[in-house]
Amino acid sequence: MNIPKDLKYSSEHEWIRAEADGTAYVGITDYAQSQLGDIVFVDVTSVGETLSKSETFGAVEAVKTVSDLFMPVGGQILELNDALSDAPELVNQDPYGKGWMIKVKLSNAADLNDLLDANAYAEISKA
Repeated sequence: MNIPKDLKYSSEHEWIRAEADGTAYVGITDYAQSQLGDIVFVDVTSVGETLSKSETFGAVEAVKTVSDLFMPVGGQILELNDALSDAPELVNQDPYGKGWMIKVKLSNAADLNDLLDANAYAEISKA
């Protein structure tokens, strides 16, 4: 299982990569996509909204299930990864790269301190 050391993780299996300008990219982890199976649709209708930590920002649909997506931090959703409209399988193929889901403007960068590092996430995602 791939768990990049430079990211932060939520216990709901989202990852976040914060940028120096106060924005961040969010997606689901390699573990999450492997548990869901083949992803066929990513539904994010909250672009432009400001959501609190743990609020639902959308859903991901796999062949056999639908799973809610949760904000790992509070912030305004700036953009959806448009590539997922035509190729939702990018989440399965490259969850930490081309399969990112949303770009957010952080409300409070200190929220990142409440998230898990790679080692802590590895512990909770053991099968």
